Amino acid sequence: MHLRKAAPVARRPIAMAILACLASSALAQSEEKTLQAISIKEKPSVAEKYQLPVTTESVAAEKLAETVNVVNTEDSLKYLPSVMVRKRHIGDTYAPMTTRTSGPGQSARSLIMADGVLLSALIGNNNGNASPRWSMVAPEEIERVDIMYGPFSAAYAGNSVGAVAEITTRMPDKLEASVKALGAIQNFSLYGTDKSLHSEQLSATLGNRSGDLAYWFSANHLESQSNPISFATFTPGGAAGTAVTGGYADRNKTGAPILVAGAGGLESKAQDNFKIKLAYDFTPTLRATYAFGYFQNNVHSEMQNYLRNAAGVPVYTGNVTFNGQNYALGTGSTFASGMYNFIEEHTMHSLSLKTSTRGEWDWEAVASVYDFGKDEQRAPATAAAALGGGAGTNTVMNGTGWSNLDLKGIWRPRGVSGAHQVSFGVHQDYAELVSTKYNTADWNAGSNGAVATDARGKTQTAALWLQDAWRFAPALKATLGGRFELWRAFDGRNYSLAPALNVLQPGLSSTNFSPKASLSWEATNEWLVTGSLGKAYRYPTVGELYQAITTGATLSVPNPNLKPENALSGELAFERANEKGRLRISLFQEELRDALISYNAALGASNASYIQNVDKVRAQGVELAVQQNDALVRGLELSGSLTFVDSRILSAPNFRNSANVLTDVSGKITPNIPRWRATAVATYRPDDRWAYTIAGRYSDRLWTTMDNTDINPGTYQGFEHYFVADARIHYKANKQWSASLGVDNLNNRKYFWFHPFPQRTVLADVKFSY
Repeated sequence: MHLRKAAPVARRPIAMAILACLASSALAQSEEKTLQAISIKEKPSVAEKYQLPVTTESVAAEKLAETVNVVNTEDSLKYLPSVMVRKRHIGDTYAPMTTRTSGPGQSARSLIMADGVLLSALIGNNNGNASPRWSMVAPEEIERVDIMYGPFSAAYAGNSVGAVAEITTRMPDKLEASVKALGAIQNFSLYGTDKSLHSEQLSATLGNRSGDLAYWFSANHLESQSNPISFATFTPGGAAGTAVTGGYADRNKTGAPILVAGAGGLESKAQDNFKIKLAYDFTPTLRATYAFGYFQNNVHSEMQNYLRNAAGVPVYTGNVTFNGQNYALGTGSTFASGMYNFIEEHTMHSLSLKTSTRGEWDWEAVASVYDFGKDEQRAPATAAAALGGGAGTNTVMNGTGWSNLDLKGIWRPRGVSGAHQVSFGVHQDYAELVSTKYNTADWNAGSNGAVATDARGKTQTAALWLQDAWRFAPALKATLGGRFELWRAFDGRNYSLAPALNVLQPGLSSTNFSPKASLSWEATNEWLVTGSLGKAYRYPTVGELYQAITTGATLSVPNPNLKPENALSGELAFERANEKGRLRISLFQEELRDALISYNAALGASNASYIQNVDKVRAQGVELAVQQNDALVRGLELSGSLTFVDSRILSAPNFRNSANVLTDVSGKITPNIPRWRATAVATYRPDDRWAYTIAGRYSDRLWTTMDNTDINPGTYQGFEHYFVADARIHYKANKQWSASLGVDNLNNRKYFWFHPFPQRTVLADVKFSY
């Protein structure tokens, strides 16, 4: 039984009208004769254009359509080596990317870009509101995705210490359109929750070129139901109370006994995405592009209570006795934390001007602005409030956002085949946090009352960078570069009504230089050996410095005195490539000083996530990536990856554990980084119409405590190992029609990565393209 039945998610008439208009326009124009399109020269990838000394893995749009169950854009990274996107359900907006040496709560240790525009939310370093804004790219506009590993290019900020994901989108050269319908169903069963969860998606695109002007429109409407995100759990204690049934005895991540009393975060959501891109070719090699993206997310979350008294009535508060053990439920705030209403209306603008001459000079300018136009989360204070629409809070982040400006150039003194390829650039970014929590008499729709907490702050970075890719011998190329950065955090403020707090935080600043060096040797026509070394500084985000976030029963505690992470990374890569496939082995190491690590510990009766600088951390590992066409039989493609990482805290003598006792955790395993990860994909294409794919994803368990006391990962808030198998059948009937049937988590693995993750999900889609 639920605390309160959430209102049904309303369909978005505007979005549905847009989808209908795009579809009808596409069909109407399909009979018209169009003018011959004018296309400019195909642009190389970012790594190719600027000769970036980074190991790169890629996946193209055609392969994604055939082999991956893509519902949201982040699904396109699913089988790339050492990469995992922590996606808890279809339509999850809290989906950060993990890399070789960074975990799911470290979103600021990677960069997500689309055509040079930042999608990473560098307002924080968490798996919540600092997750990348994947929604600003429609899956249908993806041309390819490139993952560039490590901070070895001066072109990127120190956030690239993990990896850079660069999404390249396309513009049409002639009239094209598409309409796609997708449906998914998940049967979820865990503890007392047994539900059939549905998701439906309708998307449409329309693009064309008229002379020098090209345009692209896309719209997407998604309605989905999620599996539980949280569980209400209680530890033994308190006086005897009402005898209850329906609960589940279990153990928490440290092995202590708990009562699982209910499931929370059962979300019903409606999302709308709208994107427009306009590109104008001033010359065959000079293009200006403007893009506007709009994202709307309306979420209603329910709570399911398992506990029943002798009369079968749900019990939310007070003292209870279950199987002879006493538990204190209190006011029911633990149950209430699984209920909320969330409304987002975000926009993004970007403008770029780029040349692609492949001659002596090329340059580009990219500017972007992301704005939290409306961002409100309403939540009840107690179970009584949740049931009756009583007191609660409204957390408002309107006004939060960021802006970026990049000016880049490349000089080829003797052309693209010359000895020197000199690239350089100027960068500036600005991020602002506005997070105000109001008390309200009615958490559903009441007006904002007194300010309960307020967190504000700003960060700004200016940078200059230069690097030269120098081929000093036919088989040898050295890339030398550096990045000079000036960073500051300012206007920090923290306010709290109870306990009383009103502090203007001191400003922080840092000036740093990050040298980079790489040497590659073309040993044979097939073998390439590359050694790279790079320094990087990852600056604290405005959220780490100033924002307190409540996620369910967990409070993230900011720290206004953090220092930048100081990383020294190295990689030695051996790669063999030919027309049939490729093999790569990378040995890598990352040494971090003043590592910014988040860890969980008790805060009174609640759970809290703290951030602190850790003296020294070292990660060492090896990554294997393989891909083979026509393996064993014609038409069979095999690919996969295997990553091993040993990440240790080398020095942290002054860590305070959950009992607030100083503890030396030197030598412990670094939180949030699995030792083993693997992917495997097999695709059989018997002809040009059919593609059959079976794939697997594996991750080792994670430790989430600095002192490695979370010995029981297979429970709520634990991070356990998992192996998940996926499958997809793709059929292309002709140039216009295609359809797919897929299954994610085919083996129905039930596992936790803090949250319970989706169980077996069946997906089907049909697409018309013109």
